[in-house]
Amino acid sequence: MKLESSNFKIYLGGIYLIVFLIAVYFLLSTFDLKDLTSYEFIKENRATILKYKDNNIFFLAIIFFIITIFLNLLLCPMLIPNLVIGFIFGKWLGTLILVFGNTLGGFLLYRLAKTFFGDLIEKKFRTKFSKFIDFFNKNETIYFMCFRFIGGGGVPFPIQNVLPVLFNMSARNYIIATLFGIIPTTFVTVALGSGIEKIIDQNAQLSFLPIIQSPEIHLPIIGFFIILVVALFIKKLYFKENV
Repeated sequence: MKLESSNFKIYLGGIYLIVFLIAVYFLLSTFDLKDLTSYEFIKENRATILKYKDNNIFFLAIIFFIITIFLNLLLCPMLIPNLVIGFIFGKWLGTLILVFGNTLGGFLLYRLAKTFFGDLIEKKFRTKFSKFIDFFNKNETIYFMCFRFIGGGGVPFPIQNVLPVLFNMSARNYIIATLFGIIPTTFVTVALGSGIEKIIDQNAQLSFLPIIQSPEIHLPIIGFFIILVVALFIKKLYFKENV
């Protein structure tokens, strides 16, 4: 069976959908989402989580790196994973795990989408993003890096990963643009997750005023607004032809 054949694409799409549904079922049946988002639950288990991390840091870093890759392949939004990894690993190691994990995971998703779902993506997104295609083709690396830097201009991260299918971006340029383009926003969200861990370490309650007053929280927020201002400048400078 040829890889380009319609039947193979249908089979692969079916397998992908089955894996996705199994992953969602496993998540919902294994974890109580109310507990995972409960401050008291996180606070009570913080010491256990961090102790295990300290004793198995290399193993755990590899596990979360792999998880990050799979979350990209499953088209998951990455805000919550960024916060969780920042909480567990801190700013620097957490940023490394996520930058490389999101780059590799996003690239694998891109190759998968380009090889087997190119026609579907063209049909779904070409009209909506047609104004960007010729624009990106002028210098795909620089413009896609800027596109990543500004958070895709509001485009969800999974869609950002497959959008270059529309302008047939090279693998090398995709990796370079993604690797460097996602660093600022990744660092800010990871730092925010790390800041939450510091607040819990101080046995503080997650109320608005203590959070804002904490340097571990307000510095990432300031960083976010700096990125937002720079992103607006970049959007006006480089994407003015398409607004």
